[in-house]
Amino acid sequence: MLFTSYEFIAFLICVIILYYVLPSRYQWKLLLAASYVFYFVSGWKNCFFILLTTGSTYFLARRIDGLHREQAAYIKEHKKELSKEERKRYKEKIKSRQWRLLLTGLFLNFGVLAVLKYSNFAIANLNFGLSLLGSQRQIGFLSLLLPLGISFYTFITMGYLIDVYRGKYPAEPCIGKLALFVSFFPQLIQGPISRFDQMKETLFSEHSFDSREVSFGLERILWGFFKKLVIADRILTGVTTIIQQPETYNGIYVFVGMMFYALQLYADFTGGIDITIGIAQTLGIKVQENFIRPYFSKNIAEYWRRWHITLGTWFTEYIFYPVSVCQPMLRFSRFCRKHLGDYAGKRMPVYVASLAVWFTTGIWHGASWNFVVWGLLNGIIIILSQECEPLYARFHARFHVAQKRWYAGFQVIRTVLLMSSLRMLDCYRDVPLTFRMFGDMFLHSRVSQLFDGRFMSLGLTVSDYIVLIVGTLILLGASLAGRSGSLREKLASKPAPVRYALLYSLFLCTLLIGAYGVGYDSSQFIYNQF
Repeated sequence: MLFTSYEFIAFLICVIILYYVLPSRYQWKLLLAASYVFYFVSGWKNCFFILLTTGSTYFLARRIDGLHREQAAYIKEHKKELSKEERKRYKEKIKSRQWRLLLTGLFLNFGVLAVLKYSNFAIANLNFGLSLLGSQRQIGFLSLLLPLGISFYTFITMGYLIDVYRGKYPAEPCIGKLALFVSFFPQLIQGPISRFDQMKETLFSEHSFDSREVSFGLERILWGFFKKLVIADRILTGVTTIIQQPETYNGIYVFVGMMFYALQLYADFTGGIDITIGIAQTLGIKVQENFIRPYFSKNIAEYWRRWHITLGTWFTEYIFYPVSVCQPMLRFSRFCRKHLGDYAGKRMPVYVASLAVWFTTGIWHGASWNFVVWGLLNGIIIILSQECEPLYARFHARFHVAQKRWYAGFQVIRTVLLMSSLRMLDCYRDVPLTFRMFGDMFLHSRVSQLFDGRFMSLGLTVSDYIVLIVGTLILLGASLAGRSGSLREKLASKPAPVRYALLYSLFLCTLLIGAYGVGYDSSQFIYNQF
């Protein structure tokens, strides 16, 4: 059931009506049932994996939490008779047991994800290695299907398990509520990667009908549909044509495809997140924002603080910090200080941890080398940018351009172009081809190529281009207006005729000029594949 399908819309309407008709104490149970119905429809065999993840996480978290409470009770009871050394040994013993439980959960759940998502990638690389050694033997690929949302719910549950291990909050005693947190259907397809302590405040609470919250949620859903159907699915045709025919669409068309894809990805991904947050808001549930106008970022580090925020936060908290302060890294830091100086000793562990994060980010996005290279290039550029900060400071001190509006515009354009260039690895999905097309874009681009007939053979009509231009301007205008406060709040302050006229116009645009496939069935969201 795609978010933009008729079946899902009918399903959502039924859920919202039942949610507010049933006694409020049954609301979270209705959502749990609805979430599993949604997941069952996507493929009943996939239910085994989400049940395995939920069940193992529940029992391991409860046991880890039980050891926390057991330790606190034991120390309190024997406080007077225990020496400091005995108390330390007892805590280490409990910590060791908790660590083993945590590792069991991590290996089990990340192991399932690795087998399902990366087995064929590993086999392909092994076959390549065998061929380089002159062996004729080739290992057959596995017929494995990736369950819907497995990357998202695995990260959600493992973040929860680690937090319980760290004692950040107690384990959830009700397995049904944990199951709802893991399977909550609006965020199951493409996130955001929610945190249990943030979401539980509203996910399990009783909610009465609030017309303002429901209307705000429906407006957010409508905005997401507009982005997805009017912009992302329309420009998809042009992106696909350029990518699939690199020999025909070369030169300046590589740049065109690169920018088309930047628009498509933004409209598709943020549109899906808008729908997710909007659905949750109609139910009185708060889901964390995942984008904050990323295309207004002035550098790549800022961009990643604004784009897919929950994923970046997850990697920072659960990979970057643990890696950068672990014992092997501390020994590596001391080694660097001794042989390379204090500066290298201070910075090298940070860079190793950063590259570990970006390698993981890349491989999370897809089991292929183009995503690995994409992730590492992001990390390398950020590291180089950090190393060049003294040069930037001297440049700004000399030319005093930091406060100039034109320079801020230059920084934004530079960041968009840089990120779009890196995303070519996502477009072409082949590392050598990507670099060849990137070079071709610089070496063989001519403006006259736009008028040789190929531009109008991308599968887009004049009407499509007009809709895309207007839609992009609407996106830009909404982003600019949103910088000074919530756009929906501003809209709510307008007179009713103005408000309803704008919303009805947006609804008609989405309904009448949305890009639909055969049978009025829209395409999948890009992040469904993860």
